[in-house]
Amino acid sequence: MSTDTATSTVGERESLPGNWKAGVTAGLLGGLVFGAMMTMEMTNIIEMAIPVMYGIEGPAGEIGWVIHMAHAAILGVVFAAVVGFTGLENESAQKLVAVGIGYGLILTVVLAWIVMPAWVGAMGPMDPPVPDVNPMSAVGHAVYGAILGGLYYAIEDV
Repeated sequence: MSTDTATSTVGERESLPGNWKAGVTAGLLGGLVFGAMMTMEMTNIIEMAIPVMYGIEGPAGEIGWVIHMAHAAILGVVFAAVVGFTGLENESAQKLVAVGIGYGLILTVVLAWIVMPAWVGAMGPMDPPVPDVNPMSAVGHAVYGAILGGLYYAIEDV
């Protein structure tokens, strides 16, 4: 009489749904475009507010850019997880762009209008209102989300 036992091989692991590499890549490209928009239209955010969140007095545009791009990559991974957990993998480009725009607008309300101004106010001499409603931030996050969704669609199977 024999019994079968399941064994796992070294390096075998479970993975979460969604393609995190596509999320990072798409998040970085979206972050690059949104960062350029911020540099041109909302310079104070990239040079002052973002660095202050981490205790860095500004102006510190280069550091603001690095932090912004790190956030863009991390939020790209979160987008990949959302796509995976909601079963949106292999949906159309239009649907993922729309989901990306919605995701960007949610990021605007939660992170840019509430979390960020509260964090900045707690960390430094700046005292933004909470919520700090900025329509240009909504536009920038929607652009980030559109690029994130579109590029994620293009490379999710790579």
